[in-house]
Amino acid sequence: MPHELPSLFSRFKAAHPEICQAFEELGRRVHERGSLSERERRLVKLGIAVGVGTEGGVHSAVRHALAGGCSREDIEHAVRLAITTIGWPRAMAALSWVSDGQVDAAGDDADV
Repeated sequence: MPHELPSLFSRFKAAHPEICQAFEELGRRVHERGSLSERERRLVKLGIAVGVGTEGGVHSAVRHALAGGCSREDIEHAVRLAITTIGWPRAMAALSWVSDGQVDAAGDDADV
């Protein structure tokens, strides 16, 4: 799943490799510990990205969810669940980001 990191992050990582290494290790440890399956963890992370409204976070979460065994329907359903929590306009924006991420990951258009 090769994906180019944002240039700002790449520059930060080059300037502060020890911080990025510690951050990545924390993320790995938190991800691997607990009772949730890989699929469930990926859907939770997607929900968090949708809830905070980060387009890049949603794109990343979609790529990871697809790689982690989630189907397009799983991903789209998770985002539709946000409609009554974050509101129609923000949920529709998130669905558009999901579609972007699925096109990037699958190489074709995705229906939402």
